[in-house]
Amino acid sequence: MYAVVETGGKQYRVAEGDTIFVEKLDVPVGEQVVLDRVLLVSGDGAVKVGTPTVAGAKVIAKVEAQGKGKKVIVFKYKPKKNYRKKTGHRQPFTRLVIEKIEA
Repeated sequence: MYAVVETGGKQYRVAEGDTIFVEKLDVPVGEQVVLDRVLLVSGDGAVKVGTPTVAGAKVIAKVEAQGKGKKVIVFKYKPKKNYRKKTGHRQPFTRLVIEKIEA
């Protein structure tokens, strides 16, 4: 059984036991989070597609960690003008372990 959920403006295909990295959620480590924006549920040979979400479906996940991704270098440069600007960015994330899919 798997489902397609939406969180943080992105869509993820999840099954029970999967680990996913999503945009930062304001939930402490060890707590459960309910993802109720379920767009599709597949199981037992049947597929339920929502319009836009499947009614009554939810995915329960546990917050395993909070962290930051690898550094992305942003380098701005204008030729012949002696303009150079180097900055970096680390995107925060939340690591979730999918515990249960209810449909």
